[in-house]
Amino acid sequence: MSSFFTTPGAQKKRKRPAATEVPKKRLATTKSSSKSATRGPTKPAAAPKKKKDIERDEDISGSELDTENEDDDIVSRSGSDDSDNEGETAAEKRLRLAQRYLEKTRKEVDELQDEYAFDAEEIDRDLLAERLQEDAAETKGKVYRKLAPELDFPHADPIQFRWNSGTVTSVSVCPPYAYTTTKDGYLTKWKLQDLPKNQWPQTTRKKPKKPPAPPKRRPERIAFVKSQPLKAKDKTFQGHTAAPITVKASQDGKFVVTGGLDRKLVVYDAETLKPIRAFTQHRDAVTGIAFRRGTNQIFSCSKDRTVKVFSLNELAYVETLFGHQDEIMDVDALGQERCVSVGARDRTARYWKVPEESQLVFRGGGEGGSTNTKKHKLPAGLNPASAAHEGSMDRVAMLDDEIFVTGSDNGDLALWSIQRKKALHVVARAHGLDPALTPRELSGGNPEDFNPKDIPAPQPRGITALRTVPYSDLIFSGSWDGSVRVWRLSDDKKKIERVGVLGQPIDSEDSGDKEEKSLARGIVNDLAVFERGERGKDGLCVVAVTGKEMRLGRWKYMKEGRCGLVVYEVPKNVVDKKKEEETNGHASGEE
Repeated sequence: MSSFFTTPGAQKKRKRPAATEVPKKRLATTKSSSKSATRGPTKPAAAPKKKKDIERDEDISGSELDTENEDDDIVSRSGSDDSDNEGETAAEKRLRLAQRYLEKTRKEVDELQDEYAFDAEEIDRDLLAERLQEDAAETKGKVYRKLAPELDFPHADPIQFRWNSGTVTSVSVCPPYAYTTTKDGYLTKWKLQDLPKNQWPQTTRKKPKKPPAPPKRRPERIAFVKSQPLKAKDKTFQGHTAAPITVKASQDGKFVVTGGLDRKLVVYDAETLKPIRAFTQHRDAVTGIAFRRGTNQIFSCSKDRTVKVFSLNELAYVETLFGHQDEIMDVDALGQERCVSVGARDRTARYWKVPEESQLVFRGGGEGGSTNTKKHKLPAGLNPASAAHEGSMDRVAMLDDEIFVTGSDNGDLALWSIQRKKALHVVARAHGLDPALTPRELSGGNPEDFNPKDIPAPQPRGITALRTVPYSDLIFSGSWDGSVRVWRLSDDKKKIERVGVLGQPIDSEDSGDKEEKSLARGIVNDLAVFERGERGKDGLCVVAVTGKEMRLGRWKYMKEGRCGLVVYEVPKNVVDKKKEEETNGHASGEE
């Protein structure tokens, strides 16, 4: 059987037309050229087609006609929206999407008007403009919310709760649930209390018929998991074999991640606390975890001096970031693919740009830079330089994508910007000083023989917990004095200003050295903050966990400390709203 590959090359060549056919071809070309002489330039004559080629052309032309008819049917069946948007430019498309976004925002503003019973065009325009500015600022990663003047911190209602467990080391909140870890190896899921309706004074004129129901005073334990040291040699075990010391919950409420002394990073199902996957890439204890805002990408830091990146959607390890010269104590992140970490005794904070594979180094230490040191006299024996010197950077929290704060073991609270290598502002002794030791406490024998000159100077209280409200001006810090202090970012974003203490009246002359009543007994090891209601209309909730020991060691021990949890419900500041209600009621009475 012959084929194209088996036939000889001579037979493959196409035969030329015979000499008798040439005159006919020339006559045809001359006739066509004579007819087209008046029309314009002529095209070269095509070669004669065979019968098979002619049939093939007819089939192709028929199929083209069929497709044209099908296209016409599709266009006729399409909706009016597609025909309207057909042929629009990129600028017209952006304008159409912007108009749709404005309509959606106006609907939200109208819902707020119906809820608070006011109707004014100027207020409508102000709310709409404010909402648009907030959305634009959040996409840029800038501080755009000023919450400090709106909240009533002195009247924060503390709810204390303790249970028979070890020192609570960490807390994370995904409303209405809170997750805590303890030194005795427990990961516990709690359900926080729900605010009763009309708990805070509202701007509506309608009064409730019945008084609001009292809130639940104790969180409800939903589930718990304990580490299992006996399975340390079992490589297939997907849980902790030592105590977890840090915990973080995802914003979507799907995952809970813990890091422990067993060098593991364990991912749990948030609903049942069932372990899903255990990552073993770290070579030492995991000390901090941070979720990238709005995603399931996490950054973890460890005592092995590395920061690692993981993706929970794929349950995969991504990469490792190197640079610190000492143990990394804490890490924080926001919306962009960047994070900030602090390296304890190397006295550096590093700002990691993951896509660019680069880092910015901020070195602490040095004299000056603190308003507290210049305004107030230091106790005898305390070196002025130590007040502005970060001994060990232990805590970090981001305000926006360019500004962050750090806390150290000598009580310094520092404000940083990626535009400068040195701190913008340092608040020394943010939580005051420990009381001076008595001769009886220092000497095991007769205190009368003890020389008073040998008494050491009072030492500042270190910052053991630090948290911010993202993209706002609020900062919360904790120490072993049992109080949660509130700070705010100044309007020029260059200073940290003192606001007060949760649950205590504001003293304008207090510099932080005054002894204050302790609401949380013990060492505040961690803080979590979340807003109540839509965009925080029902106030703020601050969760603090306490213990008798530090979260990473036992160099500080408090006998009178309690292992538990304190929930602060911070209401809205309603002084101005009451005045508005009174003026509106007076005006309606006159009418």
